[in-house]
Amino acid sequence: MTTSSRDVNTVDSIPPLARLFPLGLQHVLAMYAGAVAVPLIVGGAIGLGGADLAYLISADLFVAGIATIVQSIGFWRFGVRLPLMQGVTFAAVGPMIAIGTQHGITAIYGATIACGLFMILVAPFFSQLLRFFPPLVTGTVILIIGLSLMDVAAGWVIDGAEDGAADPLNLAFAAGTLLFIVLVERFAPRALARISVLLGLVVGTLAALAVPGMVDWSGVADTAWFGIVTPFHFGLPTFEIASVVSMLVVGLVIMTETTGDMIAVGEIVERPVGRHQLADGLRADGLGTVIGGVFNTFPYTAFAQNVGLVSLTGVRSRWVATMAGGILVVLGLLPPVSAIVEGVPRAVLGGAGIALFGMVAASGIRTLAKVRFDNRNVLVVAVSVGVALLPTVAPEIYARFPDAFTLIFDSGISAGAIAAILLNLLLNSRSAKERYGADPVVGSYDGVRSTAAIALVSSEAVGAGLTPVRFRDESGHELPAVDKDGNPVEAHVAAPEGDPGR
Repeated sequence: MTTSSRDVNTVDSIPPLARLFPLGLQHVLAMYAGAVAVPLIVGGAIGLGGADLAYLISADLFVAGIATIVQSIGFWRFGVRLPLMQGVTFAAVGPMIAIGTQHGITAIYGATIACGLFMILVAPFFSQLLRFFPPLVTGTVILIIGLSLMDVAAGWVIDGAEDGAADPLNLAFAAGTLLFIVLVERFAPRALARISVLLGLVVGTLAALAVPGMVDWSGVADTAWFGIVTPFHFGLPTFEIASVVSMLVVGLVIMTETTGDMIAVGEIVERPVGRHQLADGLRADGLGTVIGGVFNTFPYTAFAQNVGLVSLTGVRSRWVATMAGGILVVLGLLPPVSAIVEGVPRAVLGGAGIALFGMVAASGIRTLAKVRFDNRNVLVVAVSVGVALLPTVAPEIYARFPDAFTLIFDSGISAGAIAAILLNLLLNSRSAKERYGADPVVGSYDGVRSTAAIALVSSEAVGAGLTPVRFRDESGHELPAVDKDGNPVEAHVAAPEGDPGR
């Protein structure tokens, strides 16, 4: 009996090592810049020197690898057992800088450990919120994740320019990398197409070697060949009440973001995430955060950019993430190797990021395709995406608000997720459906024009350029159309001249 390619490309299948390693390395390269950004930002803000910053990066990669392995392999009640990569969350950057500035770096680690323990304890209760994530909310959140991450891709292309304008050379490398990825997907054999992003990063970096100063590997010679990550390198953790409370709020934000990422991956690999599986994944987040506090790093969450890579490559195996976790552990113990990976030009990463994050957004659209788009559901998506994109297009919009507010709403992902959940509860509650009834079901092929043109008219309007529209309930059964007084009428929609089919 033969086994189809679909049968061997499952979440639990193990690709041969010749494919497993490059697929895992591709995940590492996709997340590397984001993974090392937080220790660089936080360490620099609280005044750490070069050696301490290097140690923070090594510790970060080491713990990210362990957390990824726990999440992908799983043990007992820890780990979602899906192809998810773990990395330090950006949601904690602001609070950690404030804690480190006021109370020192050991207070950061005390608050981080407390945050991780809190996440482990509340994971079963938080997972009960899964009923608030129907396809309407899930698809919206996934779409928001992809759109919000475009800011990261743009930042890589800009590469720190103070005026926010990309250097034409950087833009050329980003566009070239993106074009190469597309061409590999189009013309290369399927085995190579699955590592199109890795090939794009390698070819882009090799091409950048021809440009003086674009690839910086000078730090490779200055690093020790082997480094050991030790617990409490900066001293025993201290626990400041205010610092702990602020990090507990960060924990809730992390769990909200991770929930969206887990659901997104579950949709992509066709293994939907249930309550128990979600709780296991959130516990693994908490455990990774506790380990991070012990090994001198920060809170961990699922990395959304790698969700896009799963969608783009079509590789569903969680063992690819496990391999990537092993590579991260090695990078944490081998500083020279880490320095080589760090030498990949940011512009090249930006080109790959456009494809990765765009695939996340496209996955959200695919999930939303399952939704019955009446006027209320359209409003849920529209407002949620708008709220999520505000801090992306105007980063200082909440600068005058309290820290507790900005902690949540400065993250477009968490703000958009909260908006989608609340709007769905408000507009799609049982009382709302009883009050307004069923909106007309409009074909997605003509959603913009039809939604605007829908009208309830009397039978006398037949021949006035209107064609019937069907009303359906949530189960798809056709409903009679009634006017505001409850009298039966015909529903019609304006049809363009020469288009009688509508």
